[in-house]
Amino acid sequence: MSAPCGVPFDSGLLSPVRAGTPVEAAVGDHAWLQGMLDAEAALVRAQVTLGTVPAWAAETIADAARAEHFDLRALALASRETANPVVGLVRALAQKVAAEHPSAAEYVHRGSTSQDILDTAAMLITARALRLIRADLAQAADALAALAREHRCTPMAARTLALQAVPTTFGLKAAGWRQLLLDADTRLARIVEHGLYFSLGGAAGTLAGYLEYARVDGAADAVASGQYLEQLLDAFASQTGLARPPLPWHALRTPLADVAAALAFTAGAVGKLALDVQTLSRTEIAEVAEPSREGRGASSAMPHKKNPVLSTMIRSAALQVPVIATGLTQCLVSEDERSGGAWHAEWQLLREALRLTGGATHTAVELAEGLTVRQERMLHNLDLTGSQIVSERVTALLAPRLGKASAKELLTVASAEAARLGVPLARVLAGMPQAAGIFTPQALEAACDPAHYTGAAATLVDQALK
Repeated sequence: MSAPCGVPFDSGLLSPVRAGTPVEAAVGDHAWLQGMLDAEAALVRAQVTLGTVPAWAAETIADAARAEHFDLRALALASRETANPVVGLVRALAQKVAAEHPSAAEYVHRGSTSQDILDTAAMLITARALRLIRADLAQAADALAALAREHRCTPMAARTLALQAVPTTFGLKAAGWRQLLLDADTRLARIVEHGLYFSLGGAAGTLAGYLEYARVDGAADAVASGQYLEQLLDAFASQTGLARPPLPWHALRTPLADVAAALAFTAGAVGKLALDVQTLSRTEIAEVAEPSREGRGASSAMPHKKNPVLSTMIRSAALQVPVIATGLTQCLVSEDERSGGAWHAEWQLLREALRLTGGATHTAVELAEGLTVRQERMLHNLDLTGSQIVSERVTALLAPRLGKASAKELLTVASAEAARLGVPLARVLAGMPQAAGIFTPQALEAACDPAHYTGAAATLVDQALK
Protein backbone atom coordinates (compact mmCIF):
# COMPACT_ATOMS: atom_id res chain seq x y z
CA MET A 1 0.00 0.00 0.00
CA SER A 2 1.56 3.28 -1.05
CA ALA A 3 0.61 6.89 -0.52
CA PRO A 4 0.10 9.48 -3.24
CA CYS A 5 3.05 11.77 -3.89
CA GLY A 6 3.32 14.36 -1.13
CA VAL A 7 0.87 12.59 1.16
CA PRO A 8 2.38 11.27 4.41
CA PHE A 9 1.81 7.60 5.13
CA ASP A 10 2.72 5.79 8.34
CA SER A 11 4.56 2.79 6.97
CA GLY A 12 6.20 1.83 10.26
CA LEU A 13 9.63 3.09 9.18
CA LEU A 14 10.33 4.41 12.68
CA SER A 15 8.55 1.57 14.48
CA PRO A 16 10.09 -1.71 13.31
CA VAL A 17 8.62 -3.65 16.24
CA ARG A 18 5.15 -3.50 14.69
CA ALA A 19 6.03 -3.18 10.98
CA GLY A 20 4.43 -6.01 9.03
CA THR A 21 2.83 -7.69 12.06
CA PRO A 22 -0.83 -8.79 12.10
CA VAL A 23 -1.76 -6.15 14.68
CA GLU A 24 -0.58 -3.39 12.37
CA ALA A 25 -3.27 -4.24 9.84
CA ALA A 26 -5.84 -4.78 12.60
CA VAL A 27 -5.52 -1.20 13.84
CA GLY A 28 -4.65 0.67 10.62
CA ASP A 29 -6.73 3.45 9.06
CA HIS A 30 -8.61 0.97 6.87
CA ALA A 31 -9.52 -1.08 9.96
CA TRP A 32 -10.69 2.01 11.84
CA LEU A 33 -12.82 3.08 8.91
CA GLN A 34 -14.35 -0.38 8.73
CA GLY A 35 -14.88 -0.33 12.50
CA MET A 36 -16.93 2.86 12.25
CA LEU A 37 -18.93 1.41 9.36
CA ASP A 38 -19.46 -1.80 11.35
CA ALA A 39 -20.83 0.31 14.21
CA GLU A 40 -23.24 2.06 11.84
CA ALA A 41 -24.38 -1.25 10.36
CA ALA A 42 -24.79 -2.81 13.83
CA LEU A 43 -26.90 0.13 14.95
CA VAL A 44 -29.34 -0.07 12.07
CA ARG A 45 -29.59 -3.87 12.41
CA ALA A 46 -30.39 -3.44 16.10
CA GLN A 47 -33.12 -0.95 15.20
CA VAL A 48 -34.54 -3.46 12.70
CA THR A 49 -34.94 -6.05 15.46
CA LEU A 50 -37.05 -3.50 17.37
CA GLY A 51 -39.28 -2.77 14.39
CA THR A 52 -38.31 0.90 14.02
CA VAL A 53 -36.29 0.49 10.80
CA PRO A 54 -37.37 -1.60 7.79
CA ALA A 55 -35.16 -4.58 7.01
CA TRP A 56 -34.61 -3.53 3.40
CA ALA A 57 -33.10 -0.24 4.57
CA ALA A 58 -30.71 -2.01 6.93
CA GLU A 59 -29.62 -4.36 4.16
CA THR A 60 -28.89 -1.45 1.85
CA ILE A 61 -26.90 0.36 4.55
CA ALA A 62 -24.95 -2.76 5.49
CA ASP A 63 -24.08 -3.43 1.83
CA ALA A 64 -22.77 0.11 1.48
CA ALA A 65 -20.81 -0.01 4.76
CA ARG A 66 -17.59 -1.38 3.29
CA ALA A 67 -14.35 0.54 3.72
CA GLU A 68 -13.30 0.00 0.11
CA HIS A 69 -16.21 2.15 -1.01
CA PHE A 70 -14.72 5.28 0.57
CA ASP A 71 -11.72 7.56 0.11
CA LEU A 72 -9.72 7.46 3.33
CA ARG A 73 -7.68 10.54 2.56
CA ALA A 74 -10.75 12.57 1.61
CA LEU A 75 -12.42 11.60 4.89
CA ALA A 76 -9.28 12.51 6.82
CA LEU A 77 -9.14 15.94 5.22
CA ALA A 78 -12.85 16.49 5.77
CA SER A 79 -12.41 15.70 9.46
CA ARG A 80 -10.43 18.92 9.88
CA GLU A 81 -13.72 20.78 9.53
CA THR A 82 -15.47 18.77 12.27
CA ALA A 83 -12.58 17.57 14.50
CA ASN A 84 -13.64 13.93 14.05
CA PRO A 85 -13.99 11.58 11.07
CA VAL A 86 -17.55 10.41 11.75
CA VAL A 87 -19.38 13.46 10.43
CA GLY A 88 -17.83 13.21 6.99
CA LEU A 89 -18.21 9.45 6.97
CA VAL A 90 -21.93 9.64 7.78
CA ARG A 91 -22.40 12.11 4.94
CA ALA A 92 -20.48 9.89 2.52
CA LEU A 93 -22.31 6.75 3.69
CA ALA A 94 -25.70 8.42 3.29
CA GLN A 95 -24.77 9.47 -0.25
CA LYS A 96 -23.67 5.94 -1.09
CA VAL A 97 -26.87 4.48 0.32
CA ALA A 98 -29.04 7.08 -1.46
CA ALA A 99 -27.48 6.14 -4.77
CA GLU A 100 -28.74 2.59 -4.24
CA HIS A 101 -32.03 3.31 -2.48
CA PRO A 102 -32.92 6.96 -1.73
CA SER A 103 -35.39 6.15 1.05
CA ALA A 104 -32.87 4.04 2.92
CA ALA A 105 -30.58 7.02 3.46
CA GLU A 106 -33.07 8.35 6.02
CA TYR A 107 -32.08 5.53 8.38
CA VAL A 108 -28.30 6.11 8.32
CA HIS A 109 -27.01 7.17 11.77
CA ARG A 110 -30.60 7.48 13.00
CA GLY A 111 -30.62 9.11 16.44
CA SER A 112 -26.89 8.61 16.83
CA THR A 113 -23.90 10.86 17.45
CA SER A 114 -20.26 10.82 16.38
CA GLN A 115 -18.89 9.64 19.71
CA ASP A 116 -21.18 6.63 19.84
CA ILE A 117 -19.85 5.46 16.49
CA LEU A 118 -16.18 6.21 17.08
CA ASP A 119 -16.09 4.81 20.62
CA THR A 120 -17.87 1.65 19.52
CA ALA A 121 -15.41 1.34 16.64
CA ALA A 122 -12.54 1.82 19.10
CA MET A 123 -13.82 -1.08 21.19
CA LEU A 124 -14.28 -3.28 18.11
CA ILE A 125 -10.73 -2.49 17.00
CA THR A 126 -9.43 -3.15 20.50
CA ALA A 127 -11.25 -6.49 20.67
CA ARG A 128 -9.69 -7.62 17.39
CA ALA A 129 -6.22 -6.47 18.42
CA LEU A 130 -6.45 -8.12 21.85
CA ARG A 131 -7.37 -11.44 20.23
CA LEU A 132 -4.09 -11.28 18.28
CA ILE A 133 -2.10 -10.21 21.33
CA ARG A 134 -3.55 -12.97 23.51
CA ALA A 135 -2.86 -15.61 20.86
CA ASP A 136 0.77 -14.49 20.71
CA LEU A 137 1.05 -14.50 24.50
CA ALA A 138 -0.24 -18.06 24.59
CA GLN A 139 2.21 -19.21 21.91
CA ALA A 140 5.16 -17.52 23.58
CA ALA A 141 4.13 -18.92 26.97
CA ASP A 142 4.05 -22.42 25.49
CA ALA A 143 7.58 -21.97 24.15
CA LEU A 144 8.79 -20.73 27.52
CA ALA A 145 7.12 -23.66 29.25
CA ALA A 146 9.11 -26.00 27.03
CA LEU A 147 12.34 -24.18 27.92
CA ALA A 148 11.50 -24.29 31.62
CA ARG A 149 10.77 -28.00 31.48
CA GLU A 150 13.92 -28.81 29.52
CA HIS A 151 16.18 -26.69 31.74
CA ARG A 152 14.52 -27.13 35.13
CA CYS A 153 17.88 -28.32 36.55
CA THR A 154 20.30 -26.41 34.29
CA PRO A 155 22.39 -24.35 36.74
CA MET A 156 23.31 -20.74 36.06
CA ALA A 157 24.26 -17.68 38.04
CA ALA A 158 21.44 -15.59 39.43
CA ARG A 159 22.32 -11.91 39.37
CA THR A 160 21.18 -9.19 41.75
CA LEU A 161 22.12 -5.53 41.38
CA ALA A 162 24.04 -6.57 38.23
CA LEU A 163 26.38 -8.98 40.08
CA GLN A 164 26.38 -12.73 40.56
CA ALA A 165 24.41 -13.61 43.67
CA VAL A 166 23.68 -17.33 44.16
CA PRO A 167 23.05 -20.13 41.67
CA THR A 168 19.63 -20.66 40.12
CA THR A 169 18.44 -22.65 37.11
CA PHE A 170 17.62 -21.45 33.65
CA GLY A 171 14.37 -23.36 33.94
CA LEU A 172 13.27 -21.16 36.83
CA LYS A 173 14.17 -18.03 34.88
CA ALA A 174 12.13 -19.23 31.89
CA ALA A 175 9.24 -20.14 34.19
CA GLY A 176 9.34 -16.60 35.56
CA TRP A 177 9.15 -15.09 32.08
CA ARG A 178 6.22 -17.36 31.32
CA GLN A 179 4.42 -16.36 34.51
CA LEU A 180 4.57 -12.70 33.52
CA LEU A 181 3.01 -13.53 30.17
CA LEU A 182 0.25 -15.49 31.90
CA ASP A 183 -0.34 -12.57 34.26
CA ALA A 184 -0.64 -10.25 31.26
CA ASP A 185 -3.13 -12.56 29.60
CA THR A 186 -5.21 -12.67 32.77
CA ARG A 187 -5.52 -8.90 32.70
CA LEU A 188 -6.38 -8.83 29.00
CA ALA A 189 -8.92 -11.63 29.41
CA ARG A 190 -10.69 -9.67 32.13
CA ILE A 191 -11.05 -6.74 29.74
CA VAL A 192 -12.13 -8.87 26.79
CA GLU A 193 -14.77 -10.63 28.87
CA HIS A 194 -16.10 -7.71 30.89
CA GLY A 195 -14.62 -4.35 29.88
CA LEU A 196 -15.09 -3.78 26.15
CA TYR A 197 -18.27 -1.72 26.07
CA PHE A 198 -20.24 -0.44 23.13
CA SER A 199 -21.05 3.26 23.22
CA LEU A 200 -24.65 4.39 22.98
CA GLY A 201 -25.47 7.69 24.62
CA GLY A 202 -26.63 10.10 21.97
CA ALA A 203 -25.74 13.76 21.99
CA ALA A 204 -25.21 14.13 25.74
CA GLY A 205 -25.55 10.67 27.26
CA THR A 206 -29.34 10.66 27.57
CA LEU A 207 -30.11 8.62 24.41
CA ALA A 208 -32.77 11.23 23.64
CA GLY A 209 -32.23 11.08 19.88
CA TYR A 210 -32.66 7.31 19.74
CA LEU A 211 -35.85 7.49 21.76
CA GLU A 212 -37.34 10.37 19.78
CA TYR A 213 -36.78 8.67 16.45
CA ALA A 214 -38.28 5.49 17.91
CA ARG A 215 -41.44 7.45 18.75
CA VAL A 216 -41.52 8.86 15.22
CA ASP A 217 -41.03 5.34 13.86
CA GLY A 218 -44.02 3.91 15.73
CA ALA A 219 -42.61 2.69 19.05
CA ALA A 220 -44.05 5.40 21.29
CA ASP A 221 -45.61 2.96 23.76
CA ALA A 222 -42.39 0.97 24.11
CA VAL A 223 -40.43 4.17 24.63
CA ALA A 224 -42.86 5.40 27.28
CA SER A 225 -42.67 2.14 29.20
CA GLY A 226 -38.87 1.99 29.10
CA GLN A 227 -39.02 -1.28 27.21
CA TYR A 228 -37.54 0.20 24.05
CA LEU A 229 -34.41 1.43 25.80
CA GLU A 230 -33.71 -1.98 27.29
CA GLN A 231 -34.32 -3.71 23.99
CA LEU A 232 -32.13 -1.24 22.08
CA LEU A 233 -29.19 -1.69 24.44
CA ASP A 234 -29.49 -5.47 24.37
CA ALA A 235 -29.87 -5.54 20.59
CA PHE A 236 -26.80 -3.33 20.05
CA ALA A 237 -24.78 -5.56 22.38
CA SER A 238 -25.86 -8.57 20.36
CA GLN A 239 -25.02 -6.94 17.04
CA THR A 240 -21.59 -5.67 18.09
CA GLY A 241 -20.50 -8.50 20.37
CA LEU A 242 -19.51 -5.87 22.94
CA ALA A 243 -20.56 -5.59 26.56
CA ARG A 244 -23.38 -3.35 27.76
CA PRO A 245 -22.01 -0.45 29.82
CA PRO A 246 -23.52 0.53 33.18
CA LEU A 247 -24.00 4.07 31.83
CA PRO A 248 -23.18 5.96 28.66
CA TRP A 249 -19.47 6.70 28.91
CA HIS A 250 -18.81 9.70 26.68
CA ALA A 251 -17.07 11.45 29.56
CA LEU A 252 -16.55 8.40 31.80
CA ARG A 253 -13.44 6.93 30.20
CA THR A 254 -12.96 3.82 32.32
CA PRO A 255 -12.90 1.45 29.31
CA LEU A 256 -9.93 3.23 27.74
CA ALA A 257 -8.08 3.60 31.03
CA ASP A 258 -8.47 -0.12 31.73
CA VAL A 259 -7.21 -1.07 28.28
CA ALA A 260 -4.27 1.29 28.72
CA ALA A 261 -3.27 -0.28 32.04
CA ALA A 262 -3.46 -3.82 30.69
CA LEU A 263 -1.45 -2.93 27.58
CA ALA A 264 1.23 -1.24 29.68
CA PHE A 265 1.52 -4.35 31.85
CA THR A 266 1.65 -6.63 28.81
CA ALA A 267 4.37 -4.59 27.15
CA GLY A 268 6.31 -4.62 30.41
CA ALA A 269 5.91 -8.39 30.75
CA VAL A 270 7.47 -9.14 27.37
CA GLY A 271 9.92 -6.31 28.01
CA LYS A 272 11.31 -8.17 31.04
CA LEU A 273 11.95 -11.20 28.81
CA ALA A 274 13.63 -8.98 26.22
CA LEU A 275 15.88 -7.18 28.69
CA ASP A 276 17.04 -10.44 30.27
CA VAL A 277 17.83 -11.88 26.84
CA GLN A 278 19.78 -8.74 25.95
CA THR A 279 21.81 -9.04 29.15
CA LEU A 280 22.45 -12.76 28.81
CA SER A 281 23.46 -12.25 25.17
CA ARG A 282 26.31 -9.89 26.04
CA THR A 283 29.62 -11.03 24.57
CA GLU A 284 31.19 -11.52 27.98
CA ILE A 285 28.16 -13.49 29.28
CA ALA A 286 26.88 -15.28 26.15
CA GLU A 287 24.53 -17.63 27.99
CA VAL A 288 21.73 -17.32 25.43
CA ALA A 289 21.47 -16.22 21.83
CA GLU A 290 18.56 -14.99 19.74
CA PRO A 291 17.43 -17.03 16.73
CA SER A 292 19.57 -16.07 13.77
CA ARG A 293 19.08 -15.88 10.03
CA GLU A 294 20.86 -14.28 7.09
CA GLY A 295 21.17 -10.54 7.53
CA ARG A 296 19.51 -10.36 10.93
CA GLY A 297 21.29 -8.23 13.49
CA ALA A 298 23.75 -6.82 10.99
CA SER A 299 25.60 -3.63 11.86
CA SER A 300 26.03 -0.86 9.29
CA ALA A 301 29.64 -0.40 10.39
CA MET A 302 30.90 -3.56 12.14
CA PRO A 303 30.79 -6.78 10.09
CA HIS A 304 31.44 -9.00 13.10
CA LYS A 305 28.32 -7.95 15.04
CA LYS A 306 25.07 -9.87 15.36
CA ASN A 307 22.86 -7.55 17.37
CA PRO A 308 19.97 -8.92 19.48
CA VAL A 309 17.35 -7.21 17.34
CA LEU A 310 14.26 -9.11 18.53
CA SER A 311 14.78 -8.23 22.17
CA THR A 312 15.76 -4.70 21.17
CA MET A 313 12.48 -4.18 19.33
CA ILE A 314 10.44 -5.66 22.18
CA ARG A 315 12.22 -3.48 24.72
CA SER A 316 11.60 -0.38 22.61
CA ALA A 317 7.85 -1.06 22.78
CA ALA A 318 7.99 -1.82 26.50
CA LEU A 319 9.51 1.61 27.11
CA GLN A 320 6.94 3.44 25.00
CA VAL A 321 3.62 1.83 25.90
CA PRO A 322 3.53 2.86 29.60
CA VAL A 323 4.10 6.48 28.55
CA ILE A 324 1.26 6.25 26.03
CA ALA A 325 -0.92 4.55 28.63
CA THR A 326 -0.37 7.51 30.93
CA GLY A 327 -1.75 9.74 28.19
CA LEU A 328 -4.86 7.59 27.87
CA THR A 329 -5.35 7.53 31.63
CA GLN A 330 -4.99 11.30 31.74
CA CYS A 331 -8.03 11.53 29.46
CA LEU A 332 -10.17 10.43 32.40
CA VAL A 333 -10.11 14.12 33.25
CA SER A 334 -12.84 14.98 30.74
CA GLU A 335 -15.04 17.99 31.18
CA ASP A 336 -18.84 18.10 31.07
CA GLU A 337 -20.76 15.43 29.14
CA ARG A 338 -18.51 15.50 26.06
CA SER A 339 -14.90 16.59 25.95
CA GLY A 340 -13.44 19.09 23.53
CA GLY A 341 -9.97 17.60 23.14
CA ALA A 342 -9.50 14.79 25.67
CA TRP A 343 -11.67 12.39 23.65
CA HIS A 344 -9.88 13.40 20.45
CA ALA A 345 -6.49 12.84 22.07
CA GLU A 346 -7.26 9.19 22.77
CA TRP A 347 -7.54 7.86 19.23
CA GLN A 348 -3.93 7.87 18.13
CA LEU A 349 -2.71 6.96 21.61
CA LEU A 350 -4.95 3.89 21.69
CA ARG A 351 -3.85 2.78 18.25
CA GLU A 352 -0.16 3.23 19.06
CA ALA A 353 -0.49 1.34 22.35
CA LEU A 354 -2.27 -1.53 20.60
CA ARG A 355 0.13 -1.85 17.72
CA LEU A 356 3.29 -1.47 19.82
CA THR A 357 2.07 -4.07 22.31
CA GLY A 358 0.89 -6.34 19.51
CA GLY A 359 4.20 -5.96 17.71
CA ALA A 360 6.09 -6.77 20.91
CA THR A 361 4.09 -9.90 21.70
CA HIS A 362 4.33 -11.11 18.10
CA THR A 363 8.09 -10.64 18.22
CA ALA A 364 8.25 -12.40 21.58
CA VAL A 365 6.89 -15.56 19.97
CA GLU A 366 9.83 -15.76 17.60
CA LEU A 367 12.27 -14.93 20.37
CA ALA A 368 10.94 -17.56 22.78
CA GLU A 369 10.59 -20.29 20.18
CA GLY A 370 14.06 -19.78 18.74
CA LEU A 371 16.11 -18.91 21.82
CA THR A 372 19.42 -20.80 22.02
CA VAL A 373 20.49 -21.81 25.53
CA ARG A 374 24.24 -22.21 26.04
CA GLN A 375 24.64 -24.44 29.05
CA GLU A 376 28.42 -24.58 28.76
CA ARG A 377 28.61 -20.81 29.12
CA MET A 378 26.35 -20.94 32.16
CA LEU A 379 28.70 -23.44 33.80
CA HIS A 380 31.71 -21.37 32.82
CA ASN A 381 30.22 -18.24 34.35
CA LEU A 382 29.30 -20.10 37.53
CA ASP A 383 33.02 -20.76 38.03
CA LEU A 384 34.11 -17.15 37.55
CA THR A 385 34.12 -16.38 41.27
CA GLY A 386 35.83 -19.60 42.30
CA SER A 387 32.75 -20.75 44.22
CA GLN A 388 32.30 -17.47 46.07
CA ILE A 389 28.80 -17.62 44.60
CA VAL A 390 27.95 -20.26 47.23
CA SER A 391 29.29 -18.31 50.21
CA GLU A 392 25.73 -18.13 51.56
CA ARG A 393 25.59 -21.92 51.68
CA VAL A 394 28.95 -22.35 53.37
CA THR A 395 27.98 -19.69 55.92
CA ALA A 396 24.85 -21.66 56.76
CA LEU A 397 26.85 -24.89 57.12
CA LEU A 398 29.39 -23.25 59.45
CA ALA A 399 26.83 -21.37 61.55
CA PRO A 400 25.98 -24.28 63.90
CA ARG A 401 29.68 -24.60 64.84
CA LEU A 402 30.83 -20.98 64.76
CA GLY A 403 27.65 -18.98 65.21
CA LYS A 404 25.94 -17.09 62.41
CA ALA A 405 27.82 -13.80 62.83
CA SER A 406 31.24 -15.45 63.11
CA ALA A 407 30.52 -17.69 60.13
CA LYS A 408 29.53 -14.73 58.02
CA GLU A 409 32.63 -12.81 59.05
CA LEU A 410 34.81 -15.80 58.19
CA LEU A 411 33.27 -16.14 54.74
CA THR A 412 33.65 -12.41 54.12
CA VAL A 413 37.36 -12.65 54.85
CA ALA A 414 37.76 -15.89 52.90
CA SER A 415 35.90 -14.54 49.85
CA ALA A 416 38.05 -11.41 49.78
CA GLU A 417 41.21 -13.51 50.03
CA ALA A 418 40.04 -15.87 47.28
CA ALA A 419 39.32 -12.90 45.03
CA ARG A 420 42.71 -11.32 45.82
CA LEU A 421 44.66 -14.49 45.09
CA GLY A 422 42.44 -15.66 42.24
CA VAL A 423 42.03 -19.11 43.76
CA PRO A 424 38.91 -21.17 44.63
CA LEU A 425 37.09 -20.41 47.85
CA ALA A 426 37.46 -24.00 49.02
CA ARG A 427 41.25 -23.76 48.90
CA VAL A 428 41.25 -20.63 51.06
CA LEU A 429 38.82 -22.12 53.58
CA ALA A 430 40.85 -25.31 53.83
CA GLY A 431 43.80 -23.30 55.09
CA MET A 432 41.91 -21.21 57.64
CA PRO A 433 42.23 -22.35 61.29
CA GLN A 434 38.65 -21.39 62.12
CA ALA A 435 37.34 -23.96 59.62
CA ALA A 436 39.78 -26.71 60.51
CA GLY A 437 38.20 -30.07 61.18
CA ILE A 438 34.68 -28.97 60.22
CA PHE A 439 34.75 -30.33 56.67
CA THR A 440 36.53 -33.21 55.03
CA PRO A 441 38.20 -32.15 51.79
CA GLN A 442 35.50 -33.96 49.83
CA ALA A 443 32.68 -32.38 51.83
CA LEU A 444 34.20 -28.93 51.38
CA GLU A 445 34.47 -29.39 47.61
CA ALA A 446 30.83 -30.57 47.49
CA ALA A 447 29.68 -27.62 49.60
CA CYS A 448 31.40 -25.23 47.20
CA ASP A 449 29.91 -26.74 44.02
CA PRO A 450 27.50 -24.13 42.58
CA ALA A 451 25.57 -26.73 40.59
CA HIS A 452 24.42 -28.34 43.85
CA TYR A 453 23.05 -25.13 45.38
CA THR A 454 19.96 -24.26 43.39
CA GLY A 455 17.52 -24.61 46.27
CA ALA A 456 13.94 -25.40 45.27
CA ALA A 457 14.38 -24.15 41.72
CA ALA A 458 13.40 -27.42 40.06
CA THR A 459 10.40 -27.88 42.35
CA LEU A 460 9.25 -24.32 41.69
CA VAL A 461 9.43 -24.96 37.96
CA ASP A 462 7.30 -28.08 38.34
CA GLN A 463 4.72 -26.18 40.37
CA ALA A 464 4.61 -23.34 37.87
CA LEU A 465 4.03 -25.70 34.96
CA LYS A 466 1.19 -27.65 36.57
